[in-house]
Amino acid sequence: MTSKDVPVIITFFSTVAILALLTGLLIFAVPSYFYRLTVARKAPNPREPNWLDTQAVEELWIQARDGLRLHAYYIPSPLAAGTAILVHGYTGDARQMAYMARIFHDQFGMNVLLPDARGHGQSEGHYIGFGWHERLDMLVWMDQARERSGGTPLVLFGISMGASTVLMTSGEDVPPELKLIIADCGYTSVVDELSWQMKLRYRFSFPPLIRIVSCMVKRRAGYTFEEASALEQVKKSHVPTLFIHGEADTFVPFEMCGRLYRACAAPKELYTVPGAEHGLAYSVDGEAYEQRLTLFLEKYGFSKIL
Repeated sequence: MTSKDVPVIITFFSTVAILALLTGLLIFAVPSYFYRLTVARKAPNPREPNWLDTQAVEELWIQARDGLRLHAYYIPSPLAAGTAILVHGYTGDARQMAYMARIFHDQFGMNVLLPDARGHGQSEGHYIGFGWHERLDMLVWMDQARERSGGTPLVLFGISMGASTVLMTSGEDVPPELKLIIADCGYTSVVDELSWQMKLRYRFSFPPLIRIVSCMVKRRAGYTFEEASALEQVKKSHVPTLFIHGEADTFVPFEMCGRLYRACAAPKELYTVPGAEHGLAYSVDGEAYEQRLTLFLEKYGFSKIL
């Protein structure tokens, strides 16, 4: 080896080191970052006073099919006209659904069940299932509601990730008591939503990264992003479904609602709210929202008492 060879060797090993570093970042560091950002459990939300604090609330616990202990609030109604199960969104918790619980309970005389999704609130779990594992949890919660209500009708309502959860549930072997599903601003699939979020946050899309994180999720959480599809599940549904979406939603793009609606095999209705961003359809026009909700419920046999 001559002195002329030394710079070449140094350059070679430097290049190898840089490539190794970049490979490590691509295979381990960056996917781990996105796993923590999207799937890992987040800090709990601060407790704020709401309608639930004025009610006679029971706290329920179930064991999920994979052994996790899951929590919910239950508010019985003396009329027991049915049970509405209300499903919160990503990084939220059951208490955030109080505004909708009030409508079903006070205006329709229904029991309301508000679960904390796995990895949220008081429920166990170190990861977020984006609706896929949660769809199986919904089957267990529906069994719990049936036991408590004596077989009265059930309604599933979800917002954001909760909307996708109830839509994913619709493709399963649901009990005959489930009469209606209401989905407010749900996404078509986890792959679609995470790909969109990557574009929204970082101005680029890199499908191989989604696949790498999906493999990581498979090892750590037992599911893949590719299988978690509300779009495929609604193709198997027979439960009448109301799709709601804000037309100004850029977090879960408005066009996803149209794709879900067109794919749904069940009787269906579509209600969109001009100017409403993600999850804010009720805030933008609560009166019209309640009217449309009432029409849908009454169409399928639920009567308003107020």
